[in-house]
Amino acid sequence: MQLPGKNGLPVNLLAACFNNTSATYKFYWFLSIIQSIESGETRIFKRDLFARMISNAWYTVHYFHVSFGQQDKLQRSIEVIKDFESLMIDDDKEKVFQTLIKTKNRDTLSQLQYFNNQVPHWFLSPWFSQMNKMEIYKSSKDQTNKSLYALFDKEIEINPEWKNYLAENARVLKDFCYWNLVMFLQSKNPNVPDIPNKLIKPAIRNNLNKQRTQFWDIVLNELGSIKCIYTGVKLTTGNYAVEHFIPYNFVSHDLIWNLIPADKSFNSSKSDKLPPLETYFNQFYYLQKTAIEIVREKSPKNKFLEDYLTIFSNLDEVGSLPEHFTKEKFRERIQPLITIASNNGFEFLK
Repeated sequence: MQLPGKNGLPVNLLAACFNNTSATYKFYWFLSIIQSIESGETRIFKRDLFARMISNAWYTVHYFHVSFGQQDKLQRSIEVIKDFESLMIDDDKEKVFQTLIKTKNRDTLSQLQYFNNQVPHWFLSPWFSQMNKMEIYKSSKDQTNKSLYALFDKEIEINPEWKNYLAENARVLKDFCYWNLVMFLQSKNPNVPDIPNKLIKPAIRNNLNKQRTQFWDIVLNELGSIKCIYTGVKLTTGNYAVEHFIPYNFVSHDLIWNLIPADKSFNSSKSDKLPPLETYFNQFYYLQKTAIEIVREKSPKNKFLEDYLTIFSNLDEVGSLPEHFTKEKFRERIQPLITIASNNGFEFLK
């Protein structure tokens, strides 16, 4: 992905800011600058930008548990600021931002101030290679250098020659930033699914009404009732929750092979906890296998059956393979996801 060019501007140097990145701060710093430009700001307080960096990455770190790498200071700051400010893991970006720009908590302020020692001047290194921090601060104020911004003690000032370019191309620049961020995070999380959809908190989570009425109600109507695999409570049509066996926060999808009926009260308390497979896998598998068999018979063209084709090459395997081979195929899909999710910080049910 290339940045749009403009005569007289060293756009190549802006693109070079993202070469050889070893941490996420460059992506979130630039993204925060663009967001400020979109709000009409050209002289921007650094603290506001640091607060935006934290708020932009908040959901990715806390809700989806995406790793930024062991040495990433931004991730560590996000993790500790949550406790300093009593924020929730799924608080939206604006709430986090407003909390951080108003806070008087010394620990939080210390975390934000750390970025002032690293981020603003090193981002400009493509313009000022071989210079130290003090030299970059001084040279950035000379507009003939055409650096993106000038550095001051508490602020940055966008170079007038860059202002229109950033404003006119804000959407493309953000896409460029997110694209590079996805590539970076995928390298740190090679087995984590759907990284692109874990960068921004969705406005509204999809409800699971269709999965309930068009799939699991068919199963419960045929069986009359089933037992919740977690609590043993009797579940009937209209009296159950549809829940993600592996948390949505990790898989980031609503495919039917990961959804099962569950006790409503348990579903709300399970939150994003992982189910220990030694306790729950057999019951989960047999419920899924029974569901496939019933829906294939009662609703053979049911679109949700297609979700299972990511596990079985065709649904005839469910009936034709020996049971242990079919179960192993299912486990081969589930087990690695549980392991990776655990390694990324998701906790197990107790």
